[in-house]
Amino acid sequence: MSPFLPVRFLSALLLCVPGVGCAASSQAAAAPAPVASAPAAPGPAKSRARDLGITFGGTAGPLNAITDVPGVEVGHTTLVSGEGKLVVGKGPVRTGVTAVLPRGRERMAEPVFAASYALNGNGEMTGTTWVKESGLLNGPVMLTNTSSVGVVRDAVVDWGAKHGLGWELGLPVVAETYDGFLNDIYGFHVKPEHALRTIDGARTGPVAEGNVGGGTGMMCHGFKGGIGTASRKLPESQGGYTLGVLVQCNYGSRRLFSVEGVPVGEEISDLKACYTGSEAPSLPFARNIRPCAQSASSTTPLLPEGMGSIIVLVATDAPLLPHQLDRIARRVPLAIGKMGGLGEDSSGDIFLAFSTQPTKPPGDSPVARVSSLDNGHINPLFEATVQATQEAILNSMLAADTMTGADGIRLFSLPHDRLVQALRKYGRAPAPASAPVQ
Repeated sequence: MSPFLPVRFLSALLLCVPGVGCAASSQAAAAPAPVASAPAAPGPAKSRARDLGITFGGTAGPLNAITDVPGVEVGHTTLVSGEGKLVVGKGPVRTGVTAVLPRGRERMAEPVFAASYALNGNGEMTGTTWVKESGLLNGPVMLTNTSSVGVVRDAVVDWGAKHGLGWELGLPVVAETYDGFLNDIYGFHVKPEHALRTIDGARTGPVAEGNVGGGTGMMCHGFKGGIGTASRKLPESQGGYTLGVLVQCNYGSRRLFSVEGVPVGEEISDLKACYTGSEAPSLPFARNIRPCAQSASSTTPLLPEGMGSIIVLVATDAPLLPHQLDRIARRVPLAIGKMGGLGEDSSGDIFLAFSTQPTKPPGDSPVARVSSLDNGHINPLFEATVQATQEAILNSMLAADTMTGADGIRLFSLPHDRLVQALRKYGRAPAPASAPVQ
């Protein structure tokens, strides 16, 4: 999140279903936001980083997603409605909920070993006091906007109670980033049923990215951001383990945005946020935003630098204990730094890592005997974490489409062709592996 807490939104209702698209609705802006549940369904084919020849090293899993880790399920519910002037409580709405289920719905009662870490704590991830105390994570990890943490948390408790898991899901993990730049964040449009639908809709398989779920209204390095994911498969000589990452990307300045050491933010210094309406946005920190018809200077700051946040979830099937997962989580900032993040004062950079290996053998023995990876063999997982986190961040931006939200504020998507041009200029872009540049 950030210390600045204003408002944002839209008005012609859209029903947006990742994998299907958006359809116009005849409802008025004051009506409830249309809802789309998206488990793992990908949107229309759009190049990901690897398709453009940007690999960040390592071997990706079959899906190049957090769901490459066996048992992990992901769900999204996306809320998009309205356009034009912000009217608190009515919209525009650009928000949603994402759920990551470490063992899927069928094994929700079984905890996983876990650890959390904050690079900079101007944000929230509930439930982590118990994660740090016990080394265990129970139930799903939910991602949403800053103002919806409470309602999503309560919904998870309700889901647990109705499924006989009230005790196990009593301290849910819910993380947030601030989407108030595009979304009517103080209209509280996320409702309990949205969180419940997200859990029930979670699936394995490909994961929708970009403007979906909790990432619907997010901004990353001055471009449209959102949800991104990637994975790494270690060779058998290093254990053959899989590690997957999912990010909700809403951090970083344009000036420092870097990919593979290339200063992409300097090379693409235009396409800054603008507004389409006749009146300037009401947001107090959006005073530098220009009308879209008027070009902004490449030196004009979009927002106070460092405003924003990123949530990173790391999953693996490697047999890691909580203290080792803490070490994994502490490697995430290396990836953020490589992309141009600094963990600034107003940024909420919060990470959680978990292992899907059993936390205890079957039976009622008071002694829980588990296996763990020797620390001398953990370095490949550190490397995989840094690689997959970078790729997930970039995928969140490449998948996102340009979006116009509250007060007509528009955030532009990262142009694939210009990204490739910038990389080639510095000799860093190999030939695309597949898919055309978009």
